[in-house]
Amino acid sequence: MQDNWRQALHLEPPQGWLNDPNGLCWFHGFYHVYFQYCPTSAEGNGDKLWGHYRSADLLHWQFRGVVLHPDTPDDRDGVYSGSALVQEDTLHLFYTGNVKEPGDHDYITSGRGANVIHVTTHDGDTMSAKSVLLRNKDYPADCTQHVRDPKVWRENGAFRMVLGARRRDDTGAVLLYRSDDLTHWTLDRVLTSDAPFGYMWECPDLYAVNGVRVLSISPQGLPHEKTRFQNVYQSGYFVLDGDRPTTFTEWDMGFDFYAPQSFVTPDGRRVMFGWMGLPDIDYTNPTVARGWQHCLTLPREVFRDAAGHLRQRPVRELDALRAGARPLTDTTLSLPFDLEAQAQGDFTLTLAHGLSLTCTGETVTLTFTDASLGGGRTTRTALVPDCRTVRAIVDRSSVEIYLNAGACVFTTRFYPASDLISLQSTGLTGTIWRMNGLEVTHNVP
Repeated sequence: MQDNWRQALHLEPPQGWLNDPNGLCWFHGFYHVYFQYCPTSAEGNGDKLWGHYRSADLLHWQFRGVVLHPDTPDDRDGVYSGSALVQEDTLHLFYTGNVKEPGDHDYITSGRGANVIHVTTHDGDTMSAKSVLLRNKDYPADCTQHVRDPKVWRENGAFRMVLGARRRDDTGAVLLYRSDDLTHWTLDRVLTSDAPFGYMWECPDLYAVNGVRVLSISPQGLPHEKTRFQNVYQSGYFVLDGDRPTTFTEWDMGFDFYAPQSFVTPDGRRVMFGWMGLPDIDYTNPTVARGWQHCLTLPREVFRDAAGHLRQRPVRELDALRAGARPLTDTTLSLPFDLEAQAQGDFTLTLAHGLSLTCTGETVTLTFTDASLGGGRTTRTALVPDCRTVRAIVDRSSVEIYLNAGACVFTTRFYPASDLISLQSTGLTGTIWRMNGLEVTHNVP
């Protein structure tokens, strides 16, 4: 029997709560993954800190412990999300220091301090003194006090920063700042949609993929639709036409994906991690009873296909974990495993007799028919024209499904009673590999 649904392929907290990935980078021969962390509560009810994992190859990871605490007046109520910038032998980290004043406040238009804070490190673990770069007074007058999640990069000889914002008219926006020295920042412009699109744009990320400019955000307040915007909050991207956001595309159509952040690998790939979770959900994760909750997604490469469309795929390093290839047949197999299949028309893939992926025409549906597997998760639906390929990486308590070479992705947690689960399919042919797990150590230096 499965004891606690500990993942084999995904980064998760040793105990407590994990949410947004932060500070992703390559620095001094290691990939660094920082993350929002609450080690004292699996429900996230304690102080929000930054935890730290590092790896030389995306396969062997070491948990380095807590590296940032809310220990100054400017971040006393939480070390919130942020990013990393590598400059020669120094790693610069930027984050939102959260402050909540006592009193009768709504903490939207009053009572909250949202401070952009800067620290540096030469080893990834030992942090400098903190300096505040921006405070509420430095944001546009039409913004509420919900301004957060700095993402910083260098472009055309200057430093740039984007911040997610909620404006006083309850519309979302991204604030773009500029600096020549990483200390003094000036508002350059505000990016927003032609029509209102949610009330808050969290976790912004602005970058280019093969010449196409992408603005990634996690908008809150979108009206739910049958085949779009089905979660409590969404995550996706605009392709920019100059500074104008165009059509919004969701990164992931599953139950558990939010707050993605990206970075560039030494060989030039744009790689993204997301939080395999969401705030304010009406479903549950039974690992809370075991003292921990949530994980990060697999690292995904964001790329453009031959037709110029943006796609996602698991990073190729994970292929080294494959072993024991066998044909796709109805079977029983141990978690974790990786599956690649081709379809000639409609198809169904069912796991553990209770989680089904079904394609009928252009409609693809992920459904929990066994409620015990889903913790309250039910159905998510997407339109996928001419769905011909399926890749599913199934870990001990999650599934990531990539359709049509990453044109559409479904990510969900699921909680089988055992590491040994059934698999049935119709309309698919392909290959299954068992997967060796990541090597993860938790000896804090």
